[in-house]
Amino acid sequence: MKILLASSEVHPFSKTGGLADMVGALAKALAASGHDVHLVSPLYRGIVSKFPTISSANWEFNLPMADRWVQAGLRSLDLSHGLKAFFVDCPSFYDRAGIYHEHNVSYPDNASRYIFFSKCVVHLSRYMDWRPDVVHVHDWQTGLVPMLNLQQRYEGWSNPPPTCFTIHNLAYQGLFHGSLFNQLNASREFFMPDGAEFHGFLNCLKAGIAFADAITTVSPRYAREICTEEFGCGLDGVLRRRRERLFGILNGVDYQDWTTQKNPLLPHGYSVNRMAGKAANKLELQKKMGLKIDPGIPLFGTISRLAEQKGVDIQLGALSEMLSARMQFVLLGSGSPDYEKGYLDLARRFPGQMAVYIGYSEPLAHLIEAGCDFYLMPSQFEPCGLNQMYSLRYGTIPVVRATGGLDDSVVDFQQDPKSADGIKFHEYSAQALAKAIRKALALYENPTLFKRFRRSAMRADFSWDKTLEQYLRVYEIAMSAHF
Repeated sequence: MKILLASSEVHPFSKTGGLADMVGALAKALAASGHDVHLVSPLYRGIVSKFPTISSANWEFNLPMADRWVQAGLRSLDLSHGLKAFFVDCPSFYDRAGIYHEHNVSYPDNASRYIFFSKCVVHLSRYMDWRPDVVHVHDWQTGLVPMLNLQQRYEGWSNPPPTCFTIHNLAYQGLFHGSLFNQLNASREFFMPDGAEFHGFLNCLKAGIAFADAITTVSPRYAREICTEEFGCGLDGVLRRRRERLFGILNGVDYQDWTTQKNPLLPHGYSVNRMAGKAANKLELQKKMGLKIDPGIPLFGTISRLAEQKGVDIQLGALSEMLSARMQFVLLGSGSPDYEKGYLDLARRFPGQMAVYIGYSEPLAHLIEAGCDFYLMPSQFEPCGLNQMYSLRYGTIPVVRATGGLDDSVVDFQQDPKSADGIKFHEYSAQALAKAIRKALALYENPTLFKRFRRSAMRADFSWDKTLEQYLRVYEIAMSAHF
């Protein structure tokens, strides 16, 4: 099958979160299984210096945006298993300090940046000699591609490829002033309540839901949740109307990157049968982050975007209470300045017990996953989540709120005592999270049970094999049910 994957970020080229990890891993898995896969993403600042073998693809874009024309080039890079990556080279749109924002302020022209990128994706799928059997696009930044594909029929393209649209987080919809619809140069019949229009605004995510041949989201439970008013973010109606085309597929993990053995990002390797390296990584993490070096203190960690969705408010409340106990906590993340200040203030209150790194570091992320005993993920809602899966593979017990993909991927003792690998709580409150932390501390004091949890965790399998089969079935559905 010829598959074109389009995303605003793809690991290892660009990344702000799980979207990049998922698309990069899916592309590798599809190519490794024998499919003919092309990736396309914007050429952001720093990509060429990091990957100097990127070369010109001898392709020029000159595309209309309302009453002006925008030009761009195309670059390419050959990857393993025949996978080919393309990058839309438009410096005025993408050569910036950040991907979507700077200093927590979104770029004011984000609508134009990703309308243009979506147009480039459609242009490639129509005019390249390599014609995709299916175009798989991700999140609001490419949500307009299915609609633009249909628009091409008005312009003489009799057989545009079917589209699959994946919702990674329904809360981020790409909502812009309705006048920006003009930059699509598309028929006004698409800007209707059952299409891209949302209370007078242009809604890029809604367009993807309305016009894609198949819709997926990143866990089975989240697919059910977003069809309800509570989790639907105003789009539950259109999602219910398209329910027969909506599929929940739990994300997979790239275990070549997230491995505890021969991993260049880990100081010490280890395995389910040889755990000494994990204990050594804990000491490395305590030293690096300025925590009291003590192998016997239970160490908790979080790697997160500091936003309300991630349960930051209840985590701050729970930590204020629980750091008086014998425990340590380390945070890697950035986001709301108020939340950043909240964590930094706590770290000053509890020196040697709590450490904070504002920003992101891939080596530190791996060290936290490997060095911690427990991983806190108290999300208000969570489409899938990947860090709880990384934690499981690294033998770090996840403490999660039972929502979305967290509920699908973690097994609590009450669910199955024999295969339990994590701790779940249900109520969204600091008190409920503090109670879950106390359960974790009690588990730590029971070495036999703690060891059993760790073994179950490290043997949990979220490899792409099973996930890939489900995506291929959805691609077949999209092709058979093409508009």
